[in-house]
Amino acid sequence: MEAPAHSRAFRLRRFANWFPLGITYATFYMGRYNFNVVKGHVGALYGLDKAHMGFIATAGFWTYALSVIFNGPLADRFGGKKAMLFGALGAGSLNLIIGLLFFRGWHTHILVGLSLLYSANMYFQSFGALSVVKVNAPWFHHRERGVFGGIFGIMISSGYFLALKVGGVIFQNLPWYFVFLVPAFAMAVMFVVDLLVVRDSPQDAGYEDFDTGDATVGGHGKADFSYLFTHVFKNPIIVTIACAEFCTGFVRQGLLLYFTEYLDEVHHIRPGSYWHGWAAAGVTMGGIAGGLLCGFLSDRFFSSRRPPVAFIFYLGQVGSMLALGHSPGPRTAVFLIGFACMWIFGVHGMLSGTASVDFGGRKAAATATGFLDGIQYLASGLTGFGLGALIQKYGWGVWTWSIIPFSCVGALLMVRIWNARPRTSGEKLLGDSNARLPPSPGVA
Repeated sequence: MEAPAHSRAFRLRRFANWFPLGITYATFYMGRYNFNVVKGHVGALYGLDKAHMGFIATAGFWTYALSVIFNGPLADRFGGKKAMLFGALGAGSLNLIIGLLFFRGWHTHILVGLSLLYSANMYFQSFGALSVVKVNAPWFHHRERGVFGGIFGIMISSGYFLALKVGGVIFQNLPWYFVFLVPAFAMAVMFVVDLLVVRDSPQDAGYEDFDTGDATVGGHGKADFSYLFTHVFKNPIIVTIACAEFCTGFVRQGLLLYFTEYLDEVHHIRPGSYWHGWAAAGVTMGGIAGGLLCGFLSDRFFSSRRPPVAFIFYLGQVGSMLALGHSPGPRTAVFLIGFACMWIFGVHGMLSGTASVDFGGRKAAATATGFLDGIQYLASGLTGFGLGALIQKYGWGVWTWSIIPFSCVGALLMVRIWNARPRTSGEKLLGDSNARLPPSPGVA
């Protein structure tokens, strides 16, 4: 099924819908990964080592993992716009509270207190990705979603730019607790913008809804739990993608949670410095390039199939992480961090932002995204205390070698579902899944 020919007015209104959502999601990241910018400083200030700070990160990651799985059905029931507004209000408030506590000289029970507050922040953060995918599902046809996967990657990468680059500048030039206060203000601004501009569907914006060619069954109504369970949690294609996203989560956070300290301790590049700024910009530029390239290749060369491109990008992760582990100098390391992010973010945007909607359909988009994102953050939690403890004990030589096996497993999982595509109306289901496989010998 080919995508419909949208009018220019429709495309402009769609842009006015997803662009504010993208900026809001970027501010969410600014209020999430600001922890990565200051965790080394906080650890040194309060006598906490990498394992202690990793415990705080793990508490947040696992809270996010459980929250995003349970909040997905809520977003499907109540709509993406309401979910985004609720998340922005909560995450902004938690960043404000953390910043004000440090401003007032917080010195007691830092490990427990910051773990609890960061976890509460991550609960509200969990509504971000769900809302973006849920709102955009009825606005994009299946054959357009490779492009949307690139857009989703740009949103994520812009968030890292705000968190790491802008956060690094804030850390360097203002009192360090402003790294929490500035994102709180940014989320408050975007709460107002989303309230006024964003609409859940074309019909809500005065346009006709259309058949998006995905795995949606039963029209445009709201999904009950039975529908969500059958079309998401019992779907073997989505379960396979979830296993791959577990691998993505370890690779993604294994790099992002530690590259600032790696640059500081191995190559003497301080947060907020010139070369750290280039590393942060590399995360953004690499993520944007990866998201756009992954989406373009999927729609242009693989008939909107996602697994073949994800397979290629998992192999790219292996090569880039091998090179980073043997980086001869600081400039090479800075470049390779951005280069690795191209392969990592390409896969993440393709699977969580695009494949989730393809195989979950409009009615279950948030639930499918929550399931995939939740599994990813379970693995992210292991990079907190687990990978942190390994680096603390054995040094930076084990860092990238501990990450590479997960990329290899992700690539193998994509081979298993190589030809999977969402079924269209009237097509026979493949087992219990919402996927169809075009004739191809030797494909599972």
